[in-house]
This record gives sequence, structure tokens and C-alpha cells, in this order.
Amino acid sequence: MKWFPPLVLTHTEQVLREIMRFAAPADGVISRYFRENRKIGSRERGAVAEAVYTVLRHRLFFTNYAESGSGPMMRRLALLGLAESVGRDAIVGLSDVEQDWLERLEKIDRTRLAPRVQADMPEWIYEKLVGQYGEEETLSLAQALNQPAPLDLRVNVLKAKREEVLAMLAEAPVMSEPTPYAPQGLRVKKKAALQNMPLFRDGAIEVQDEGSQILAQIVGAKRGEMVADFCAGAGGKTLALGSAMRNTGRLYAFDVSEKRLAKMKPRLARSGLSNVHPVHIAHERDARIKRLAGKVDRVLVDSPCSGLGTLRRNPDIKWRQTPEGLAELTEKQAAILASAARLLKGGGRLVYATCSLLEEENEAVVHDFLATHPDFVLRPMKEVLAEQKIELEMGDFLKLLPHHHQTDGFFAAVLEKTTIKS
Repeated sequence: MKWFPPLVLTHTEQVLREIMRFAAPADGVISRYFRENRKIGSRERGAVAEAVYTVLRHRLFFTNYAESGSGPMMRRLALLGLAESVGRDAIVGLSDVEQDWLERLEKIDRTRLAPRVQADMPEWIYEKLVGQYGEEETLSLAQALNQPAPLDLRVNVLKAKREEVLAMLAEAPVMSEPTPYAPQGLRVKKKAALQNMPLFRDGAIEVQDEGSQILAQIVGAKRGEMVADFCAGAGGKTLALGSAMRNTGRLYAFDVSEKRLAKMKPRLARSGLSNVHPVHIAHERDARIKRLAGKVDRVLVDSPCSGLGTLRRNPDIKWRQTPEGLAELTEKQAAILASAARLLKGGGRLVYATCSLLEEENEAVVHDFLATHPDFVLRPMKEVLAEQKIELEMGDFLKLLPHHHQTDGFFAAVLEKTTIKS
């Protein structure tokens, strides 16, 4: 049994107090807190972080149950998060009353709770998902979203083969297995510190969800082509595209955030890629984009979105998003997609993708685009997946869901340009 000192409960309570204001992303708040409290050991940091994320995943249920306890609300929530994540018996210094209170929690049959409490989502999100999937499927989806995500890796084919990396990880020992769909993916069975391993330092592996790897693959980037990652962020998909291009051609990584692009630099250095050109842009209509109009073979638009498909990693998102924010996002998504489409040459391919589960950010954006861009056609996803030899059953669109595919929630559509505009 691993024991955690009372200070872990105190730190969890303090972090929760700030995070539950929902003024900033939880991962950033936690990182800053640990930087300001460097004396907290790595094991204790892990316990605090996991307890906080557990509270965020089960906030609705925990808040309801916390009403039955005594003492400050944040302490009660911190207790619930720790009890659920590390175990009640691992927390040192609890009173008999607190032990009894937590023991009663363990006896609750959560399958008998109201459906939305089981799903543990804001009402507006829950109702949208039930409208799309039905109640039973939504509860299965929510159950998967309320679990921690596994650790997936992508093997950099410029530096190693998947079988070699699998064997080298096993020697470490880090047990992993090939991902079922992404051909260069590995899923680590028990999370491990990879940053200090030679495989990571030398750029043979990158941390990347299998769903994200599949998105990069359906772009179909080939040797010698001109390719653009329109919303590159920190470059996970950019690196996968560069690897698929075998470090040839020209790969532009556009983003409106200099900070995100800066995070790509060390990853780029490790990868061994020299065909990637990060470009900071002011907005989707930037002059640097206009200069490439009609010249690019393939464009990936991993659009800014609600992020609801990533709740396994970022459970605070469901409490920070609003219907008003969603409406603003769909306008931005339409504008970004229209601007990115101008880059393509005749016969070029555009992949529109989000990590959202909501139809208004996904199918609706694509249908609206096609209605106003007659020179583009939708390429059925089942054809694209067959072309890439990915064994996934899909229709017109890629729809990855954690309870079916063990990936984050992703959507993608492949659009191809049929003519060059005059």
C-alpha cells in the first residue's frame, strides 16, 4: 500500500480552489502550482494531479455527495478525488467521521443515479449528445470520456521501425502493444516517464493519440509534395506529416500562436525533419497564406473547436465551454476552412478535422462549405481509409469515439478540389 501524507490533501484542496473558478485550463493551473511549490515530490504531484482530474470528471456527482459531508466544500471535494484515484486507505490523517463518509460513497450504486449525473456533464452538452446518439449510447460514451486516457506513441519511421521500438521499450522495461489502426502507433500498457529515455531524446518516438495519428495519415501526404498544416499548434500532426513525406517536399506549419509554434521547435529538432517550415500568422487571411493560393497539394485543417472529444485528458473543458462560445467557434471554423481551401491546387486534398463530438462543429460545417464551394467534392471516408490500408468501418466521415475505438473523439472529412478557380 502506498501512503500519502496529509499535505497531499492540502495541496489538492488548494489547486481545486483555483481550478474550480474555470478561468483558465486546468493543466496550466496545475503546472503553475507545481512550479511555485517545487518541494512537492514527483509521486505526490502525481497524486494531486490525478485527484484534481478525478474531481473534474465527476464534478456533478461529487458536488451532490459533498453536500452530505462536513467541513469546507473544497476539502470534501479533495477527499473524494483522492479516495477515488489513490484509494481511501492511502490517505493519512483522516478522522473516523471522514473515513465513514468515504466508505458510504463506495456503497452507492451509480448505475441507479439520474442519467445526466451518471454522464456527469452540463445539461446543454448532455442534451446535444442524446439528440445525436440517444441516451444509452451517450451514457456509454460519457463513461469512456470520464476515464483517464491511455498513453499512445507514434514511431518516427525516419529513425526506427515499430517492431524495433516495441522491443527496446520492453527492455526498459515499458510494456506496450501495437495500436489496432495506426500503422506506426504503440499503446503503453502502464504509463511511464519517457522523457529521459534515449528513444524519446533521439526522436524515435513521439507521444500522440492514435486518433491524431489517423488524422495525419488520411491527409495522404507523399514525397516531394507541398503540404500545409493550417492550424499546426505544437506540431504533433505536423511531425507525422513530415515523416509520411520522408523528409522531402515542403511542409508549412501555420498557427496564430507563437507560443504554440515555439513548443514545436524541440520536437522538430528531435525528429530529424528538415522539410518543415513553421510560420506564425496573424489570422486565417494573412498575406503569407495568400501567396500560396492555388499552389498546395494537401492541407490539413485541425480546426479550433470545443474539444469535447478530449475530455479523457482535459475534463475541465466540459465545465468551461458555453453555448455562446460554441456559436463563436462554428463561425471561426467556417472562416478557417474557407481560407484554407484557397491554398489548394486542382486535384488537391483538404482534410477538415476537429476533436469535437458535436454535429454543428463537424458535419454542419462541411455541408455549409460544400454548398458554397461547388469546386469541392466530399471523398467518402471509407475510400480514403481503404487507400491508406486502415481497417476501420466508416461512411462518408471519420468519427472516432473512445468507447468504440479507444481513441480521443475525432471527426474528419476529406474534401477534394475538382477545378482551379479562374
